[in-house]
Amino acid sequence: MNPRKNQHEQESKSYETERLILRPMSLEDVDLIFELYNMPKFIKFIGDRSIRSLADAENYIKNKFLPQFEKCGFGNYLIVLKEGNQKIGGVGIFEREGLDIVDIGFSVLERFEGKGYMHEAAQKVKSIGMQDFGLKKISAITTKDNFSSQKLIEKLDLKFQKYVTLPNEDEELMYFETE
Repeated sequence: MNPRKNQHEQESKSYETERLILRPMSLEDVDLIFELYNMPKFIKFIGDRSIRSLADAENYIKNKFLPQFEKCGFGNYLIVLKEGNQKIGGVGIFEREGLDIVDIGFSVLERFEGKGYMHEAAQKVKSIGMQDFGLKKISAITTKDNFSSQKLIEKLDLKFQKYVTLPNEDEELMYFETE
């Protein structure tokens, strides 16, 4: 059995929830990444990723998302509404410098906030990580003033542990972890 082939099959796997389809982020998603990563809330709460053009968005997908899928089999998933087939955001499990435990992260276009989509998507990705990939623990980080993110993280049954500062960053973040 070729383990590489099996990993590739896992890589391209899509998942469904009641209202959503989750599939690995790909180069087809540059428009969404460009819009998402330039939202004022994204820049304020998650950070400026210096994505100023569609080419920047494409490079970000190529250099950040695709290598992690190849290495781990999981990463950042596109969130698509089943109804209308609209791309609304991203949710994923990330290897992050400065964190020992993989981190769940999510972002949604503002017009789709407050509808429960992120909880549905994040709950599914958490179960993918733990059941399909055997992760024992998942962490999450957020800023002290991102209350909607904190609420969602707590709904995922992650508990606040401590404050952390990631390498090359100044801001102290709240760190949550599964028990």
